[in-house]
Amino acid sequence: MLAQRTIQSVNRAVGVGLHSSERVELTLRPAPPDTGIVFTRTDLSEPVEIPLSPFAVVDTRMATTLGRDDVKIHTVEHLLSACSGLGIDNLYIDVTAEEIPILDGSASSFVYLLQSAGIALQNAPKRFIRVRKPVELRLGQGSDQKWARLEPYDGFKLSFDIDFDHPAVNQTAQSTVFELGRDSYVKDIARARTFGFMRDVETLRINGLALGGSMENAIVMDEYRVLNQEGLRFDDEFVKHKTLDAIGDLYVAGKALIGAYSAFRSGHMVNNLLLRELFADESSYEIVSFEDATRAPAGFRAVPTQQLTQSCLDRIRA
Repeated sequence: MLAQRTIQSVNRAVGVGLHSSERVELTLRPAPPDTGIVFTRTDLSEPVEIPLSPFAVVDTRMATTLGRDDVKIHTVEHLLSACSGLGIDNLYIDVTAEEIPILDGSASSFVYLLQSAGIALQNAPKRFIRVRKPVELRLGQGSDQKWARLEPYDGFKLSFDIDFDHPAVNQTAQSTVFELGRDSYVKDIARARTFGFMRDVETLRINGLALGGSMENAIVMDEYRVLNQEGLRFDDEFVKHKTLDAIGDLYVAGKALIGAYSAFRSGHMVNNLLLRELFADESSYEIVSFEDATRAPAGFRAVPTQQLTQSCLDRIRA
């Protein structure tokens, strides 16, 4: 049987929110089979739980935000991306503020937290959402057009193209393909950081965004170049981070997808609308599990074992 996964022990981190700049404590706890991934705001007089669902997404400006009634949790995509990359099905995520901590701006610290807590197999079949027919979402016209698409595929593959008119971005690869199993999420995707432009900082902060952003948790560019002293982690870090985001946005579905995702200039809003489009037509997908693990797509069979470096833990403790 291809089994569900959770973590073996509780793990914690402290950081600040990228957009709110608030200090937040994050606690990851094991969850029983068939729980799914559940976020909880523990700072409220009565804690509020928010299970994963495309229809629980209430804001997609610069991040993916989950909400229930008047309670929100911002910037969930990097942590969800790590959960997807490591195949975590069931997890309680407790936060003491309205935003997940940004840590180093990638998913690497979340991968470290999950791996150091230990990955546990559970006595229940892992359930997948298998795409049965193509679903596409397009917005804008001409040079402003952006789109994303899901189609049947025996595995989980993402093809992403970006288009930023900026010298620093233009010097890097702007297309990438990632396939779970063939490629390593931990090595190839998780370390790619979020990025932003100095020209946008004032506008973002007037709108209450990027208040906690810095070169410690993002790639920052002026009109011509990357300002971070250490430079880029990958030659294609920009498009890899957009892929990282897409993996997290798609995991809002609540289960791993079996299918191929392709996108051009997509972002949190397009990714969420694409999932809603998928779920709007019950003939577009089916829920499957594999009593015989050898029948599952190869990329889902093995728990990733690659460990990250001590520097990840140092950043968490800082």
